[in-house]
Amino acid sequence: MTASRVAVVTGAARGLGRVIAGRLHEQGYRVVLTDRADEAVRRAANELDPGGTTALALPLDVRDKAAFERARDEAHRRWGRIDVLVNNAGMSTVEPLMEISPESFSAVVSANLDGAFLGSQVFGAYFAERGAGRIVNVASLAGQNGGTATGAHYAAAKGGVATLTKVFARELAGRGVTVNAVSPGPLDLPVVHESVPADRLAEIKRSIPVGTLGSPLFVADMVALLAAEHAGFVTGACWDVNGGLYPR
Repeated sequence: MTASRVAVVTGAARGLGRVIAGRLHEQGYRVVLTDRADEAVRRAANELDPGGTTALALPLDVRDKAAFERARDEAHRRWGRIDVLVNNAGMSTVEPLMEISPESFSAVVSANLDGAFLGSQVFGAYFAERGAGRIVNVASLAGQNGGTATGAHYAAAKGGVATLTKVFARELAGRGVTVNAVSPGPLDLPVVHESVPADRLAEIKRSIPVGTLGSPLFVADMVALLAAEHAGFVTGACWDVNGGLYPR
């Protein structure tokens, strides 16, 4: 039953991660919200469950393998099981390609790609030992089209996330563990409106065949579908959620 299942969501203090955590919680999951922003993620967990019986906030820097191990151990100690990992955490900076510094490139790739790798490694081993588990990664249309609205470092990292999804899916197949990804196009999130100039955002909307930004809640529903117990026959897949905005 969903009511007994436990999901860990990275980057859950705000944005898409917060929406995913909320959706899973609505469906009866006990949810572990993790984020580098310690106070913000605690507020997010408190909004879901002020009593703290079905929502737990944990600090987690996804670039640190030991931090994933601590989160795994604390979640298991609290509830005795973990069923789902959602690798959502990431970051981006909008910079012209030829002006991206080595430091900026490494920081963005580390936050997006290293986090998916380390999380999948730590929780994949845990799930394989249990003989059951779901890993859902958040990739991006940017990883397919080269990041026309984001930095090249973000696009490269998200392309790597899609590839890692297939690698881990193959490694964990046959052990009751599935690994899939969702690949959203531009979403109707506060961070998008905050970071993209209005004229550029209007241009992006015009380029989307369905004519609107995507719904974060629908992406969360896709994640929930791939996380479900009955989703065991889908693995290594990357599900596009892009309003028809496919790479050229």
